[in-house]
Amino acid sequence: MIHVMVAGAAGRMGQRIIHMIHQNPETRLTGAFELPEHPGVGRDAGVVAGVGELGVAISGTLQEAGDQADVLIDFTSPHATLQNIRVAVDKGLAMVIGTTGIAGEVLKEVETHAQKIRCVLAPNMSVGVNVMFKIAGEMARILGADYDMEILEVHHRLKKDAPSGTAMRLAQILADASNRDLERVGVYERKGMIGERSREEIGIQTWRAGDITGEHTVMFGGIGERLELIHRAHNRDNFARGAVRAALWVVRQPKGLYDMQDVLGLK
Repeated sequence: MIHVMVAGAAGRMGQRIIHMIHQNPETRLTGAFELPEHPGVGRDAGVVAGVGELGVAISGTLQEAGDQADVLIDFTSPHATLQNIRVAVDKGLAMVIGTTGIAGEVLKEVETHAQKIRCVLAPNMSVGVNVMFKIAGEMARILGADYDMEILEVHHRLKKDAPSGTAMRLAQILADASNRDLERVGVYERKGMIGERSREEIGIQTWRAGDITGEHTVMFGGIGERLELIHRAHNRDNFARGAVRAALWVVRQPKGLYDMQDVLGLK
């Protein structure tokens, strides 16, 4: 039995993660926390998530959530995740991080701390998306410079970061597979008389609308044909289910930084 703590326990992802923990016979929720000012603080995490009482009250900080967990699952915000991993290092907690938008110096610090514990860090915990990562790289290597590469990501209107972490991971995979520098060839906006598309560029475009959970399309456009690789998330359960799978896996690993490709054996 793996004891799991959930950050952002009253949020949309936090609630679905608690559902998956409750459904899995190998996991048990033993801690939950939110921002100190969140109205869910003090309430039973299971009641908030809609699974009934679990006897775990939502705390206002990670420190208050106790020491009865083996692993912390965190789908919050970049700076919150950074604060949480600092505490996790002190507590010796393993972590599964699905927070999107972690970049720059924050990412570097998170990765440094992650090496001191057991940590899975991935922009997308979906099994299907991680298979997509694998296949997209193979396609880019096979098709090469004869095919234009474009990425379109579509999410709900409330999503804060753009492009999505998944889209950026896909773009980096395409760039690496085709020996390109994403910083130089990534194109995030087109407007006006921009001229002919260069053969090197990788387009990453963003749509936001309604309550769309998440869609990612990778298009390889050649002369006379195109290939499209598409993943559509119907709800958040696939991300939550993948996070619980990662939690069960990571607690049995040596200290270090891993991603979902490691969890799924795709490397």
